Amino acid sequence: MTVTESRVASWRLLLSNPVTTISAVVLLVIVLVALTAQWITPYGINDIDVPNALQSPSWSHWFGTDELGRDVFSRALVAVQASLRVAVVSVALAAVVGVTVGVVAGYRGGWLDTVVMRIVDVMFAFPVLLLALAIVAVLGPGVTTTMLAIGIVYVPIFARVARASTLGVRVEPFVAVSRSMGTGDAYILRRHILPNISGPLIVQLSLSLAFAILAEAALSFLGLGIQPPQPSLGRMIFDAQGFVTLAWWMAVFPGVAIFVSVLAFNLFGDGLRDVLDPKQRTLIEARRKQ
Repeated sequence: MTVTESRVASWRLLLSNPVTTISAVVLLVIVLVALTAQWITPYGINDIDVPNALQSPSWSHWFGTDELGRDVFSRALVAVQASLRVAVVSVALAAVVGVTVGVVAGYRGGWLDTVVMRIVDVMFAFPVLLLALAIVAVLGPGVTTTMLAIGIVYVPIFARVARASTLGVRVEPFVAVSRSMGTGDAYILRRHILPNISGPLIVQLSLSLAFAILAEAALSFLGLGIQPPQPSLGRMIFDAQGFVTLAWWMAVFPGVAIFVSVLAFNLFGDGLRDVLDPKQRTLIEARRKQ
């Protein structure tokens, strides 16, 4: 089977799962919303209209209005954009640093591997959110700090995944042949190691994006993430606490946005794992032939 045929077969297998297909469609919608939020909002995100405060969902305001008369739908769209931006940047930062550290440590081994993994173990000793809170508390609240904090706490996860995968690939015959031919380590890492560990890393990227959205919402809820007047899903839920019985929509719609985003990333990540993991893929193909 050629590389092209293998890729086509992988896509077909991925899309043959209805749950994965639906999650992919949902993610596509979320991305489109994030890219176009500034142009599709029916109202300004900070347009105050006190006489129309706490209006229930209607044709004029699909998600109702908040305590200041601001349109919840418009604010939710922009908040999704902000959450996705924070998640993508922070996970990209974690992936670049973590994969680099993990691949080098796993490939070189020895004392370097020992030192790196001990540092990773120390970072793993702290709960993810607690460590992010500590970083934000030291550096101060804000979007940039939130991205940095979430990125730092996810570095050990990518480092572990990359190292574990590298340990399995570095003993393969094609790596030994490259070494015997005098090929440099940088070339081996770029051409042989990274392509062969990309599967687990892609799955980890999808799952980390889901948890990064949750982490950003939690930090914003605590007042340490995205700062007003920029809307964020976590902050919108915080602001709705005092109006739960009067205006349920203020908390429900941002909460649903978080839930759907996280669930879609998780389900899509599960689908990718089934396709990229040889054992899972073999089991799925066997079941389809029955």
